[in-house]
Amino acid sequence: MSEPSERKLAVDVRGVTRVYPGLVNALAGVDLTVEFGETVAITGPSGCGKSTLLHLLAAIDSPTTGSVTVAGQDLARLRDPSAYRRKEVGLVFQFHNLLPQLSALSNVEVPMFGTHASARQRKARARELLADFDLSGCEHRLPTELSGGERQRVAIARALANAPRILLADEPTGSLDSVSTTRFLELLDRLGGAGMTIVMVTHASDVAAHANRIIEMRDGTIVPSVPVSAAPIAYR
Repeated sequence: MSEPSERKLAVDVRGVTRVYPGLVNALAGVDLTVEFGETVAITGPSGCGKSTLLHLLAAIDSPTTGSVTVAGQDLARLRDPSAYRRKEVGLVFQFHNLLPQLSALSNVEVPMFGTHASARQRKARARELLADFDLSGCEHRLPTELSGGERQRVAIARALANAPRILLADEPTGSLDSVSTTRFLELLDRLGGAGMTIVMVTHASDVAAHANRIIEMRDGTIVPSVPVSAAPIAYR
């Protein structure tokens, strides 16, 4: 079988701007490509456009100009953004975004609704993910009954429920203690080693150091990237 003439990119952002009424440009001409299997950390000061860019990749927001293509899909042409998020990307929000009326277990199950997974399979998968984040015993607690770090761990577990090809994470360790951060970084290495594409926003240099590439943003634009390693990281 012949090789395709052009390899599909996980992320292909071209000439993107995002202007909010009455505000300065959140994004002012962004170009970004990410290969499948690459881990990219987006860094920069608060208000530089990092989260806005992540929201565009998640099809939560739309660019004012330019194009955003993820896994070969032009997001401007999506008929069902929810289906795209369910099938292609896992999302870790900066402020958890857990459903307050649902237990930790049910929150992790939410992305699996609308898939072919049975109720038993959904619960088993959710329990497995919660156990991975040392949350066994917290399955039936509501978000208000969890600490900030526990809520963030539930949010990360939820993002991984459908085994997405692409993980989008906005300050994923912002609410985690040092032990939970270490466990998350170990998981990040494992996911990257298994071929998952990861794009994360972070202020933490130790978290960014686990990426293959660091992208720095300032004033709505990307400044020259910082090579973390000449070759892909050797994950264990």
